[in-house]
Amino acid sequence: MINSLYPMTTETATSPTATSEQPRGLSADPVISVRDLETHFFTDEGVVRAVDGVNFDVHPGTTMGIVGESGCGKSITAKSILQIVEAPGRIVNGEIQYRRDAGSGETVNLLNYGANSESMRSIRGGEISMIFQEPMTSFSSLHTFGNQIDEALRLHTNLSKNERFELGVDWLARVGIPNPTQRMHEYPFRFSGGQLQRAMIAMAMCTNPKVLIADEPTTALDVTTQAQILDLLQRMQEENDMAIVFITHDLGVIAEIADEVTVMYLGKVVESGPVHNFFDDPMHPYSRALLTSIPSMFTLSRERLPSISGSIPHPQNRPSGCAFHPRCQSYIEGTCNIREPELVSVNEDQDVSCFLYEDQ
Repeated sequence: MINSLYPMTTETATSPTATSEQPRGLSADPVISVRDLETHFFTDEGVVRAVDGVNFDVHPGTTMGIVGESGCGKSITAKSILQIVEAPGRIVNGEIQYRRDAGSGETVNLLNYGANSESMRSIRGGEISMIFQEPMTSFSSLHTFGNQIDEALRLHTNLSKNERFELGVDWLARVGIPNPTQRMHEYPFRFSGGQLQRAMIAMAMCTNPKVLIADEPTTALDVTTQAQILDLLQRMQEENDMAIVFITHDLGVIAEIADEVTVMYLGKVVESGPVHNFFDDPMHPYSRALLTSIPSMFTLSRERLPSISGSIPHPQNRPSGCAFHPRCQSYIEGTCNIREPELVSVNEDQDVSCFLYEDQ
């Protein structure tokens, strides 16, 4: 459900927090460049193209917001970067260029490392961390939280045991968990859902990663704690020049925290560009539909909210042509249902995959 913390009118589909300033850090080389990424699931019923040719860049000190309905491939894209896609999923094509040394500018293709290689394990959880969407299933029930955060720090830092414990306590306090020293000795089942979410954030951030992938990091949190966590992420970003890939359904949060926005639909990128362009001038019909479906402070009592017609097609029964055309109000007969649009630049900042801009 999309929160209306940062209300928008359905008429203008703009956000007061999405400014027209140049996103910070975009002059620097990207720390991660995803090119033609394809991740498929090979099931008994057929092949599911969960990620189908995704491209985007993430720059140091900036936040890339990835939005779209459930089932669009956002989480699988994030897991593909860290090579933690569960079987029967497999990355079948693409490159994930990662710049480890900001000074040299040299990049490495993460897909050249094996998922269980020493190089990949040193990057995963250390240089690139992830906040998972389901914290209740992400912690081991057999070990205390202190043991689990200590393992992350032991693998990726040179701190002593006492220093690791003190740092774990400090991070629990930073994310707002009371009695942090005592909670270090407790098992995850003693934490509430919201506390587990905050503990997951603490464990991801404790290694000071260069890139943080946050998959719905504030879903289980109340509004006050959500604001505190977003402030914490932004402070860490400023202190460490950290890049963030922020996956969420909440466009209000995107307006608050993101610099760039990538809109995904059925495994593909349909629009990408600066956050202010996304809110002020959305170009793809799917982007416009997402924005107009958000409740705002101007919505009248008992007024029916606009919604996107239809539902996401089953991944094994993809429509021909443009995947969005069965739900699109700008559908062009004889074009959208036959041909598949490509992602093209329509101005200096925005890319869009739609036949409405084919001439441009």
